[in-house]
Amino acid sequence: MSTIKDVAREAGVSIATVSRVINKSPKASQSAFEAVSRAMTKLGYRPNAAAKALVSQNTNTVGVLVSDVSDPFFGALVKSVDRIARKNGKHTLIGNGYHSAKEEKESIELLINNRCDALIIHSKGLTDEELIGYANEVKSLVIINRHIEKLEGRCVSLDNYKGSFLATEYLIRHGHRKIACVSSNHDIEDATERTRGYLAALKQHNIELPKSYVEYGSPDSEGGELAMSNLLTKSLDMTAIVAYNDNMAAGALAAANENGIAVPEQLSVVGFDDGLIARYVHPKLTTVRYPIEMMAEKAMNIALDLAKDNQPEPEPLRFSPTIVRRDSVVKITG
Repeated sequence: MSTIKDVAREAGVSIATVSRVINKSPKASQSAFEAVSRAMTKLGYRPNAAAKALVSQNTNTVGVLVSDVSDPFFGALVKSVDRIARKNGKHTLIGNGYHSAKEEKESIELLINNRCDALIIHSKGLTDEELIGYANEVKSLVIINRHIEKLEGRCVSLDNYKGSFLATEYLIRHGHRKIACVSSNHDIEDATERTRGYLAALKQHNIELPKSYVEYGSPDSEGGELAMSNLLTKSLDMTAIVAYNDNMAAGALAAANENGIAVPEQLSVVGFDDGLIARYVHPKLTTVRYPIEMMAEKAMNIALDLAKDNQPEPEPLRFSPTIVRRDSVVKITG
């Protein structure tokens, strides 16, 4: 394999000149650029990315940490980050954290060690203090889907409480009072805030329901199906379901269908996220829109500004959810 010394010898220039050409330094003359380019082509020399980074202080990579890139929600996040990165001539490295503190820490440190120009971090396993420590180390680190007061201006988040409140209130305004909640069993802020929003909407409308109206499961279709089956086993008098996310809502729809319960005629269902699945289940799912693509683009632009030592314009970074009306909710009277 050819080395930079071989290229310098073939081109008849110094190693320093080859380095300047590789890193597109304005100090490299046109003749030197042509001679070095010919030599690299002849020898099949490919500049080492790490060596280039050491000279330019720029790796042209950005890092993104998500829970699980196979989840469509996180896939959409990564795609939006990558779109902005590519517009800026950069490529994306991806780490999976699986909501585990150990996995998240290992992934973040790997991305830092790869000297990424910017980092977008979706973390639920690490503490605020640990994330603040990483943010102090990496000036271009931005956190998504989480708000840390000490990192205000570098956190792009959604009001999960408001989203669940809106979903529950939407059902109440359609005449429902016996509303159950299918929530996530993950010990993360999103789950806590969404359950809290559901309970707050009930309270504001003077609706009192036993704790048995809240059932928990893994935040996927299987968890939603199991939670719905548990609700049905309790023989609860319910006319509607608020689900933690669209996947759990899809599982709840499957369990209802298997038990001969027509949606929305006998049971209305509202999801959360407005992912692709919401448009392809039957009936199409009324849900809460989580603007993850918009949020990811915002986070990436902020991170790139910070990497260039540009201070982003101050603006609200907490996004508001909205209701997307489809076919899974019916108005009842009486």
